[in-house]
Amino acid sequence: MSAFSFTPDQLRQLAADVLNHAKQSGASACETDVSEGYGQSVTVRKGAVETIEFNRDKGLGVSVYLGQQSGHASTSDFSPSSIRATVDAALSIARFTAPDPCAGLPAPELLAKNVAGIDLDLYHPWPLSIEEAIALARRSEQAAFALSPLIKNSEGASVSAHAAHFISANSLGFMGGYPSTRHSISCVPIAQGGKGGRDMQRDDWYSGWRDPADLATPEQIGDYAARRALARLGAKKIKTRQCKIMFEAPLAAMLIGSFVHAVSGGSLYRKASFLLDALGRRIFPDWFSIEERPHLKKGLASSPFDDDGVATQDRSVVANGVLQGYFLSTYTGRKLGMPTTGNAGGSHNLGVLPSPDAPADFAGLLRQMGTGLLVTELLGHGINYVTGDYSRGAVGYWVENGEIAYPVHEITIAGNLADMFAGIEAVGRDVVTRGSRTVGSIVVNRMTVAGS
Repeated sequence: MSAFSFTPDQLRQLAADVLNHAKQSGASACETDVSEGYGQSVTVRKGAVETIEFNRDKGLGVSVYLGQQSGHASTSDFSPSSIRATVDAALSIARFTAPDPCAGLPAPELLAKNVAGIDLDLYHPWPLSIEEAIALARRSEQAAFALSPLIKNSEGASVSAHAAHFISANSLGFMGGYPSTRHSISCVPIAQGGKGGRDMQRDDWYSGWRDPADLATPEQIGDYAARRALARLGAKKIKTRQCKIMFEAPLAAMLIGSFVHAVSGGSLYRKASFLLDALGRRIFPDWFSIEERPHLKKGLASSPFDDDGVATQDRSVVANGVLQGYFLSTYTGRKLGMPTTGNAGGSHNLGVLPSPDAPADFAGLLRQMGTGLLVTELLGHGINYVTGDYSRGAVGYWVENGEIAYPVHEITIAGNLADMFAGIEAVGRDVVTRGSRTVGSIVVNRMTVAGS
């Protein structure tokens, strides 16, 4: 892969040109983002190359304000004439929009300062040739096939490497940006067994980080994905019941994502959340805590500032089960009559602390749960955030006396998120990081399982 086409100084100059033209054209305020990215990904299936993809993208977005009227436009053309036309288009839109008292830039004192001096170690380019990427993908898939003759097929193994950099700026004097990378290796094997080989099960695993040195090896990923697929052979249906549910760590991250959605500004000011006016209320058990750490080195969601340019900072989101703060941007904060929390664009490196008596490993957490359902895959999108009602198709394992008894499929788990959050019995130490969330497996005391 080649390097960036534009230097950081060139991106800064483009941002400055946007701000200057907006000011000269009568805008009372302006903010802009200029970015460029490139990457490649390959997928190998049964040893043969299935896809090779390259991408090189660039973009410039501008929001202008005429008092409380605002307009937005974007372009992928960085020529001076295109930049002027994009700013003019945003101004034209602003003239026809209704005034919004919540629109506008953040308070100047909230903007990040000395951004150039902050290094979160987010940029680790992977100089990977296509031939090398194909070889890595093949190694991952070969490891899956080598584990057992029952691994008879594959949906493929993939290797991707991506890099990007950007500059954000506004008319209050803020200008900041940085380069970053994201790389991953994944594998999706298919196991086949049973009478006549009619039982077919797939599973997957992946590793994704900023630094390629932090990725699991291709062999580790292929081997583990194959073990997961094999473990699902012979899956049974179970009868409808109420029982404990353990969400495996990657799914626990999704459960925390549902919490984040419910306490984010957009859901709250639209009154589309079951957690309206929940600030200061106990939502989780009294030992449960979530911390936000935006400045972790190499963090997948690390940033010195949010999409508004507001400085990010460490904070407690949930302490002793009590909600300490929402996720607010400048705009959604104003809609709610509250200050921004520096979360325009989303959350930053949320960490869920293990429960005080959490065992040292996953097997110990199973023993602590005793009997119930371990869920390893969720299907569908059955979440009503207005009421909190939760219903998802699921795949997993029935657990008896702390040991996995057999795989389970064709079931639905149902409950209400408010009850599920309050009913969390344990958070494990088997932590994984998925996007902006790091968490171990989560045990919920009771949900309904709909089966046969």
